[in-house]
Amino acid sequence: MKPYSILWLFPTLLVFAGCADHSSQSNGTNTSTNSIVLDSTASVPLPTNPNHPSKEETPMSIAPGRLLQAVSAEDLNLVQTLLDQSTAMIDEQNEKGESPLLIAVHHNMIDIAKILVDHGANINLQDHIQDSPYLYAGAQGKTEILAYMLENSEPDQSIVNRFGGNALIPAAEKGHLANVKLLLTDGRVDIDHQNHYGYTALIEAVALRDGSKIYQDIVRELLAHGANKELRDNQGKTAEDYARELGYDQLLSQLT
Repeated sequence: MKPYSILWLFPTLLVFAGCADHSSQSNGTNTSTNSIVLDSTASVPLPTNPNHPSKEETPMSIAPGRLLQAVSAEDLNLVQTLLDQSTAMIDEQNEKGESPLLIAVHHNMIDIAKILVDHGANINLQDHIQDSPYLYAGAQGKTEILAYMLENSEPDQSIVNRFGGNALIPAAEKGHLANVKLLLTDGRVDIDHQNHYGYTALIEAVALRDGSKIYQDIVRELLAHGANKELRDNQGKTAEDYARELGYDQLLSQLT
């Protein structure tokens, strides 16, 4: 083995050898022996550990469940902070299948729901009982959140609730006139969609409620937007049939 070859195996010795060579030259000594001269400007890169990437290589992340907790606590500032760091967990689901957005809709957390929608939360993601943020907002009268979803996201009209209904049917049945108007004005919902029982929004507004003023207004809106009053449910009955059977004279006058 040549005297200097071991220097290739030990960088520290290489540095020392380079320094010694430089020193001997500065004393005016001229040697003709083989030597390795270290370039003082060279740098030897340090090896990296793939299991411990540098800070710049580590993406920001949110611990599982952290966003769900922040929404459940109605902590608007923390929700914003977490989403500014990462949106990777924006559609995570809890043990009930509820997403952060669905939880926000449940409790009518309007500002939090808007932030989540702005960051791309899925308004069509369903939980274990087939509620989605969009369907629930429509069914339960969360009008401001529903309006924001319609304006800033895309509801999937092919997704239905556990009864086979769309957002309009329960909105009509539960007397949420503002939601009925909103959905009809938006125009994307199927006004004549029939659920597992064959009910349309028009049939449910008549057959399942009390014929009061709010339902008269809802029926008027549905008819004004072209609801088909000739459709029959699984019992073979129309909305008119139910109005007559139940003695709802005001509704009957609209339907005949």
